[in-house]
Formats: sequence, structure tokens, C-alpha cells
Amino acid sequence: MDFVINPLTEAECKYTYAQSTQIEGQTGCIGHLRGDFGSGGNEFFTSWFDHRRDLKTDQFKNELDEVINALRSEEYGLLKSRTDMSQYAKSRPDSAFEGSYTTEYGFRADTEKYAFLIRCNPTRGDYNFYCYCYVREWLDRHMEKASRGIRFITPDYKEKFIIPDGDKIRIALSDGEQLDRTCRYINENYLEVGSNLYHICEFAERMEQNGNTVIPLRSSLPEQCYVFVQTENCVGIVKKGESGFYRTDIQGGKPSETNALVNEMNEKLGLTKAQVEAMKAGSMFGWGTPAADPKSYDKNGIPVKPKQKDYER
Repeated sequence: MDFVINPLTEAECKYTYAQSTQIEGQTGCIGHLRGDFGSGGNEFFTSWFDHRRDLKTDQFKNELDEVINALRSEEYGLLKSRTDMSQYAKSRPDSAFEGSYTTEYGFRADTEKYAFLIRCNPTRGDYNFYCYCYVREWLDRHMEKASRGIRFITPDYKEKFIIPDGDKIRIALSDGEQLDRTCRYINENYLEVGSNLYHICEFAERMEQNGNTVIPLRSSLPEQCYVFVQTENCVGIVKKGESGFYRTDIQGGKPSETNALVNEMNEKLGLTKAQVEAMKAGSMFGWGTPAADPKSYDKNGIPVKPKQKDYER
């Protein structure tokens, strides 16, 4: 049969793991196949798990069999053996992503009607692959909408900030405790915070009623960066989600030399100027401000004009 296989995009990787009932419904997740190659690496053991049994048609079952058999063939080899999987995946470095506890590899195989998202881990002793199966049109439609991000608003519908699907927020409770939660896009008006489903206005109202505050923990930001503290002519450290800076004993001599040292240290960390400027803004003005988002800057760290966005209530 004809199908196309490509490495997963960053957004697609999220759909190679178990999802909530709401997301399974939105994406048309039919079920998933779990498999491993046994202790010798050349066997083939699988288990099937239903998610949307009503979508498991004869056509789907036939196409699943054909795709899996093709991936076990010499032509593809991805699911032929553990060694073949390792060779196939590592020859395509753009398929690698950080999984729950190790580097994994992801691929998407598309037929006309279905999408098969495959997460691979060619390690002995682990399950070697998970193949999550979707109605292609449903998955693509949901992902296109999710790419617009998750809105956080005030109870009167004023926008506070937007985060990408799958990013985290930090909830500061009135008693000082902090909770970090992953958020998932459901639709324009609903989101998941951890394992809980909320209307975006309901979530805003609950936070306000309980005296809680919410900030984004953007995955596009590093955990920390170095900053030049001009008033003290020293190097400081800014940490994501925290106000102010931590003073260090690092000094570079003249202010211009200290500033140059900070730039060099951030470059060694692989940080962009946009990330550094966003980190500085977040530590000074709050992490929910547009200035705390790297997208608000060009490659030289210069602020760019924000785009206007219209949403329907």
C-alpha cells in the first residue's frame, strides 16, 4: 500500500502518549499498539489497546496491518528488529526527542484516511515502540487549532497571556505554595490544567476567588540565564518564574567588560538574545507580560511590534 513516513514534528510528539478522554475525542484516537522485540531483539510481541472502539472499522484494521507489516519489511525496517530500529532511527537524527526518561525517536506514517504516530525506544528491557492511531483529518484539524495556543484570561475576558499547547504554568497559592501544571488545548474555550478540565473563564474565576496567581513557564525560555547588573557592575543570575536576580561574585572589570562577559557566558549556554531579553523582562515586569516571551524580539534582541489577535467569545 502507499503511505508516507516522516519524522514527527515537535507538536506531534505529544500525541504518542496517553491522552485524556477529551483529547482522544477531539483527535479521533482509535487506539494504540504497543510492541517489543523480545530479549533477543528479533521477536515481535504486540498488544492492542482500544480508545475509540466506534472508529475501529474493518478498513482501519486492514490499513493498520498493512502499515505495520510494511514497516517490518526490508524496504523500511523500522519495526523489523531492535537493531534495525536503532539504525533506522539514528540515521534520521531529526526524529530524536527527549522522552519521559530517555531519548526516543518519532515517526508519522500517513495513509489517505489514517495517521499512525510511532514512538520508538530501541532499548533492551523496555517496550520498543508505541503506535498511536488517529483519524487523520481529525488529528490535523485539532493540531491546527492547538497551534494557536492556550489563552489565559481574567474573569471579564481580558487576555493575560497565551502559551503553546503542552507548556506549563505556575500557580502561586494564597498560602505561598507553588504548583506547576502542564496545560493542554481542548478547544477555543476549554483547557486541561494537569488532569482537570476547565472553561477558560471558570479557571480565571477560581484563581481570583482563591487568591491565586498564575504565570506561564514557557518552554521557549531557559531555566536560567546570566544578566549584567549595571548598578553593581556584577554578573547576576535570573531564574525562570522568579522575580529579581541572584547576585554572583563574578566581575569582569569595567562595566563594558562585565557586560561582554555576560554575553559570552549566555552564548556558551546556547541562549539567543531574544531569550535573554525575555528572561530579563520576566524577572522585572512579570512572566505573564508579552515582553517575557522570546517571540516579542528579533534575533538581535530588539522588541518587535506585536500582532493583533481577534478571538470570539
